[in-house]
Formats: sequence, C-alpha cells, structure tokens
Amino acid sequence: GQDLYKGLMANSKYEYVKSFEVDDKIAMPDIIIIVRIDACNFRRFSEVHKFEKPNDEKALNLMDSCAAAILEKFPDIIFSYGFSDEYSFIFKKRTKFYKRRVSKILSLVVSLFTSMYVTKWKDFFPQKDLMYPPSFHAWVNFASMDGLQTYLAWRQNECHINNLHDTCLWMLIKGGKTEIEALDILKVGTQEQEKNEILFQQFGINYRNLPEIFRQGSCILKAKVEDIVKYNGNGIPVKRLRRKVTVAHSVNIAGRKFWNDHSSLLKELGEFTNEISEIEPDYVDYFLIKDKLIPSTWIVVRIDGCHFHRFSEVHEFEKPNDERALNLMNACAVSVLEEFQDIVFSYGVSDEYSFLLKKDSQFYQRCGRLAFSLSPSLQKHCIPNGLKAFLFISLELTPENCTCSEIVSLIVSFFSSNYAMNWKKFFPQKELKYPPSFDGRAVCYPSSEIVRDYLAWRQVDCHINNQYNTCFWMLVKSGKRKSEAQNILKGTQAKEKNDLLQQFGIAYDTLPLMFRRGSSMSKGEGAMHGYGIVTGSSQKYVVVKHCNIIERDFWEAHPEILDENRKGL
Repeated sequence: GQDLYKGLMANSKYEYVKSFEVDDKIAMPDIIIIVRIDACNFRRFSEVHKFEKPNDEKALNLMDSCAAAILEKFPDIIFSYGFSDEYSFIFKKRTKFYKRRVSKILSLVVSLFTSMYVTKWKDFFPQKDLMYPPSFHAWVNFASMDGLQTYLAWRQNECHINNLHDTCLWMLIKGGKTEIEALDILKVGTQEQEKNEILFQQFGINYRNLPEIFRQGSCILKAKVEDIVKYNGNGIPVKRLRRKVTVAHSVNIAGRKFWNDHSSLLKELGEFTNEISEIEPDYVDYFLIKDKLIPSTWIVVRIDGCHFHRFSEVHEFEKPNDERALNLMNACAVSVLEEFQDIVFSYGVSDEYSFLLKKDSQFYQRCGRLAFSLSPSLQKHCIPNGLKAFLFISLELTPENCTCSEIVSLIVSFFSSNYAMNWKKFFPQKELKYPPSFDGRAVCYPSSEIVRDYLAWRQVDCHINNQYNTCFWMLVKSGKRKSEAQNILKGTQAKEKNDLLQQFGIAYDTLPLMFRRGSSMSKGEGAMHGYGIVTGSSQKYVVVKHCNIIERDFWEAHPEILDENRKGL
C-alpha cells in the first residue's frame, strides 16, 4: 500500500547506488571491436543432440544462419568468421553502435545469437527436439588492422588444427579404437603430416578433399550481388546490384587477396599491408588479457529487454501489464537460479531482472576477458612501460570497472535461450514473430547495505512506473490520445494518480502484487509456485514472492540471502 512508498522519498534516497554503475565507453575510435562467442559445454550439447562426428554439417549451417542473421540485424557488423561452436563478429572501425559501450555491445550480440539458435533449430533439425536451452559466453577483443589480421589468422589456424585432430580422432574411434587409445595415438607432438598420413593410409581420406566448411570455417560478409527489384511491363526482371549477406569460404581469410577482393572490408576496416607468414605466440597472448571484478564484493548482473516496447506491441501484450509475459520472465529467472548456484537472489519487473551473486563467489574466477591486440609499433612502445597500465588508461577502463564479459554474457545468453524456448508454454496461441534480445552489465557493490539499497531502488522504480503506466493506459483505453494522456499525467504526484484511477473504479492498492512490487526469488526449503530443484539429499526450491524488499523486515526474516549472520558484512 501507500505506506510502502510513503511520499516516494525512497526514490531519491536510493538513487545514489547508480554511482556504482561506471561508464564503459571506449575512448579510442580507431580501435576495431571484435565480439567472439563460444558455446558453453558444447561437447555435452552435441552428445545429447546426437550430432554427427567429427562434423555435423546441419549444426554448422545453423551456426552460419545465426551469424548471418546477426549481420542483417546489426549493420555495423561488417564481417564475421566462425567454425565449430564459435563465431567472431567484427564491427566497422568507425562504428558508433550503442556509443561503443562494451557491455551493451557484447550482451546484445550474444543474446540475439542465442535466441536465433533456439528459434532456427527446427529449420535445420526438423526431426529433433531441442532438449535443453543452449548458452554461449562471449568476450570483446580490441584490435588495430595488424591485430585483426593476426586474430583472423589465429582463429582460422585453430579451425584447421582442431578439425584435422578431430577428424583423425573420430575415424580411429569409428575404426574400433577406444577414445583413450585414439587420443594416445594422436598424443601431443603428432605432426600435421602424420595425421594426414593416418587419414589417407588407414581410411582412404584425402584431407584436402573434405568440405571447405569443415577445413576453413565460414565467413559471413556483405557482398554486392544482382537482385531482382521489379518486373517491367513485359514481365522481364529488372536487376540491380545490392549488398546482401553471403556465406563464403576461403583458405586464407587473413590474406591480402581475400581482403582486397571485398571492397566493403577495405572501406569499413582498412587494408592488410603485409602477408602473415606465421603467428607469433606472444602476439596471441595479448588477445587473452583477463578482466576481473573487485574481490569480496557483491556482484549484480542486471539484464534489460532490448527495444521491448516494440516487442510488446508486435506480440500484442496486454497493457499496462501482461501477466503471461511477466510469468515468462519469472520462469526464465527461475531457470537462471537453478543453473547458477552462486546466484543467491534475483528481482525482476517488466522486462528487466537483477541477479545477485554471493559475495565470495568465484564464478568464472570473477572475471571475463577483455582482449587487446595492438600494432607492433604500439606494442614496442607500450610493453616496456607496462602493457596493462597503458591499456587501461588509454581505453578509460580500470581493473575495478571491467565488464566481466563471460559472467554477463553467460547469464544473458542463458536467459535469452530460456525465453525463446519457453515462449509457447506461456503464449500457446501466439507465434514468436522474431527472437528477443537482452542487454546486461555487471556492477560491484561493497556491502550488503548497499545491495539492499540497490534492490530497494529497483522496487521503488517498479512502483513509480507501474502506477504511471496504469493511469496512462486507462486514459488511452477511455479514448484519450497518447499525447493527451501524457499531458494529463505530467507533473502529477502519487496521490493524484490514485485519485485518477479511482475515477475508473480502480483502487491501486488492490492490483496484483506482482504488478506493484515485482518478483523476488531466492533458494529455500519447501515448495512454492511449483519451481523446484534437487540439491544433494534434500530438496531445495526457488521461492518466488511478491513482497516488500525495501523495508528491513524481509531481510531480517531471510538473513541467509545476504549472509548477514556473519559479522563484518
């Protein structure tokens, strides 16, 4: 009721927590942004779904299709390269995509890719059910043109090495060897020529004759192709050159010939000045710099629906609140808590959810990867003076505010996967018109008191937005234009909004708690709302409540959530 938000003073009282959300813009506009995604536990996923070994062409084509959809959706991505269960997306050098904010870019790409993977699954595997939600983790790489060339050569070389090894491995297994025996034959030190001889002499396979997609990976780029734009009066097609997303395969994607053959790459990224004879191991190390969050702090990962206003209109959600849509969000959040044991609490409202990781969490060692690749001249200048210090200063990043990419991307990806997979359970009569996407970021809070204030801020925001939206949509449904409804509500206080709702016969305090307070989740004993997980010998459940988390009563009743039985927190 109104006592919960008395005077709404809480809004200004708690907004200080926003100061912990550091800006993660990239200051250097000429650095190329690369987002690389990798599937999580893909070996198990491929076994459960009985993928063909060593390569399942349908699974690879599904990955290519998802990558192509990403290029269609985000015009600033000019090129991508992928093989097996990974893909790298390269943005044009001068991109202003989401103001070059690392967390936003990374989470949106991995979220949409995951949703695409789920929604396109039946196009490639019509006879196979998707048994459980796939997920991907991601990180950001920054590169000069020299660095980009090295990066692409490195990834394509990995494609070749891995595919040659896996082809030999699975042929040996299919020939009667156990996996241990096959791995022993291919032990570290086996040269490429020896593997080629195994394939040819024992199995009659010439490695060079295997499909290009297996040996070389796939490139997705925008190329000029002839397209029929209309038909003239005689029924003859009129063709024009248009840029279309295409899939290509090349033996050397880091070579000057491949690059020079595609004008869009030269225009948006630049040219390669030299050929790469070999990949320097030390150079590759610069792609793998770890970013860590502050130790012994609470980590909150907050995700938000991307362009969800349009998504809700296209899918005709009920206004101001669609209970089924909220329950779908809750079901996805429950799955996240079940999957990641270090998440101790979550709070959600509308199209957003906050996930709280325990203070001593070592989830992904509290880190992700921010990867940098500078030109040799910059390396020569920077390394002696401390590469880490230089990179953090020049990119306006500090060890305290790194994006923690793998933690954020994995949670965002898993949530997106569940949303797409569970859609039909909550909207059996509605088609999912296009895949949803979410962005996310991680923020560190030093104390449990500030965590409580953060969650209070989100719940107060829930109340303010819901009260406004309820008034707004009642006015619109009564015949007012949207602009008129906005003008009527401009500058009104909570009491005035309640009075307005009374005119429509609505007592705000009697509306469903989920609309007014949002949804809180934690792990506890006993069944609630049918969400349950089994842990060890005892049964634990994700408990979903719609309660007041602003006042201390809730936290005093559940001290285990913030571990406040321990001193010094």
